[in-house]
Amino acid sequence: MDFLSYLEGYGFWLAPLLIFCARLTDVSLGTIRIILISKGMSRWAAATGFFESLIWLLALSQVFQHLDRPINYVAYAGGYAAGTGLGVALERRIALGLVAVRIITRADAKPLIDALAEQRFGVTQVAARGLQGRVRLIFTVAKRKHLGLLLDLVRAHNPKAFISVSDVRTAEEGFLQVSGRRKLLAGLAKKK
Repeated sequence: MDFLSYLEGYGFWLAPLLIFCARLTDVSLGTIRIILISKGMSRWAAATGFFESLIWLLALSQVFQHLDRPINYVAYAGGYAAGTGLGVALERRIALGLVAVRIITRADAKPLIDALAEQRFGVTQVAARGLQGRVRLIFTVAKRKHLGLLLDLVRAHNPKAFISVSDVRTAEEGFLQVSGRRKLLAGLAKKK
């Protein structure tokens, strides 16, 4: 069979397409699994890992069945690369977990603090002294899906504020913005 007659059939494109899609899916799931592990969501991570490895085995079996076709190697690597990008995009979209936001400002912080409280962000503030004089430290913990709103508020009220954001694995006692209302985090102490 010559190369042109081989191209005429669906067989030439079907296996690489399946391999690409399988790798796209399993690598995306792998990214989500790692994020779930970092957030302490072990049950979801285990379930995700099951499907990730199952899909990976299916993709690898297709490559090994057709070792004589270099396009399968390209599909395998391309699916991996595309899956990495898709996994990161999905993670940003899902926005799991909590973030701690620290804001340091030399400007009058009252309008910012009022705006954060109005949007139902819990706020802790501390007067401090930096290299260039008096500053105000503002601390808050928020759901990652609300981070954009929080940062927009800070930039609108204090555009030159120093902002640092870090992931929070767990949080107890305090307030989180939930569906437009405050919700007290359940941090009940066990009775002895």
